[in-house]
Formats: sequence, structure tokens, C-alpha cells
Amino acid sequence: MSDEVLSEVRGRVLLITLNRPDARNAVNSALAQGLLAAVEQLDEDKGLTAGVLTGAGRGFCSGMDLKAFAQDGFPRGFAELLQRESAKPLIAAIEGFALAGGLEVALTCDLLVAARGARLGIPEVSVGLFAAGGALLRLPRHLPYGVAMEMALTAQPILAEQAHEYGLVTRLCEPGEAVERALDLADLISKNAPLAVAVSKQLIRATQGRTEAELWELQKPLAAKVIHSKDAEEGPLAFIQKRAPNWQGE
Repeated sequence: MSDEVLSEVRGRVLLITLNRPDARNAVNSALAQGLLAAVEQLDEDKGLTAGVLTGAGRGFCSGMDLKAFAQDGFPRGFAELLQRESAKPLIAAIEGFALAGGLEVALTCDLLVAARGARLGIPEVSVGLFAAGGALLRLPRHLPYGVAMEMALTAQPILAEQAHEYGLVTRLCEPGEAVERALDLADLISKNAPLAVAVSKQLIRATQGRTEAELWELQKPLAAKVIHSKDAEEGPLAFIQKRAPNWQGE
């Protein structure tokens, strides 16, 4: 793990922090590769069920480090980061701003928690680029078509309050509380069976835009995996014995 990305285990939750506050957490190669390593840690550790991703300092992430881009080219690992998704639920905790590639990083997460007044935008066209990190696909899935189009063409952001009204932000909080509220949400998730949680996430992601018949086919092998898991044995047993389940994630 690089100094640009910090990780901290909180029970069954991994708190991941982008740690370039003096650079508004702009993405360079070290940060991109550090975040990839943190997501790998989340996915591979059977003791973890969910993750929270936030930024140090005044905001979440301002996007790609343009100074580093001008000198060294596109950050190594950034494209892979934007194109992959974690196997386990990941929650973005947004304070201040999530702009350009920073919003695109947030959009790789499953849930967004944001503080009032935080700005969410894709201003790439204002510097001769465009939002090539997935926002042009992902934003229209969460926002009305016209809102997503206006954001892409005008470079103007929307506020967290607007994003919450549209459903892009699932939980709105007061400034300074985004991490705490995101951890609360992650704790709720972590009380449940890890394998079942991961499969639920996978199916919701995979079945967007598919037919009901396609859903049943996609679900068959995953349902068998969950039904025959140790957690599927532990859950009913814990219920009968009136105790908290001891999840194994397998």
C-alpha cells in the first residue's frame, strides 16, 4: 500500500482513504495503484464484508492529476481502476467535491453518501478532454437523461442535494459527517452473510437492462453457491439458537 492511499480495518469494514490532501486527492500513478491494492485487500480478506472509500482533507477527489498527466501521461493503473468493480460492496463517502475522474471513481462504488453542499461534476470538456472514465455510461443510469447530458456538455456540477433527489446519492448528511454515516451504512451491511451480500451486489449490477429470463439464468450458479455455503448453514442455526451468526464468507 502506498502513502497516497491508507487503509484501516474497522471490524468487518475496510476504511480506504485517498491521502493526497494538498493535491485535492488528484489521481497520479501512486494513488491509482494504491487504490487498486486496497480494493484487492477488501476482496481477498474473508474477514471483510464491505468497504468505505473517502478522501483526506477538504474533498473526496478532484480527478486526474493534470500536472502529472502533462509530464508523465495517463496515471498507471487508473484505467484498470475505473473499469473494474470490487467483488464486495464499496461505499463512497463524499465531502466537498467529487469532480472529473474523482466522480468517476465514486461511480465505481455501489452506494454514495455525500455531505450537503458537495459538488459532483464532470468538467473535463473545459480542459479539452471528456469524461472517458465511465461517467458517460454510469451517470445516465442514475440521473435523468437531460441532467447527465447537461453535466457532460456544460462542465457544471450539481450539488449533493440535487444528486440525492435524483437517487445518485443514497444518503445525505451534514458536512463533516460523510465518513461516519458511510461507516454506519457499511456496518449494517456487515451484519449480513458476506457471500450472500456479494452475490446480491453482483446480480443487481449484472442484471441492469437484462430480461427476467436472463436474470434467472445468471442467478442459477450463484444461488447454488450460496445455498450450499457454510454461511447458509450458520444463519438458520444462529437464528434457532438466538445468537449472532459467525460468518465465514464461504
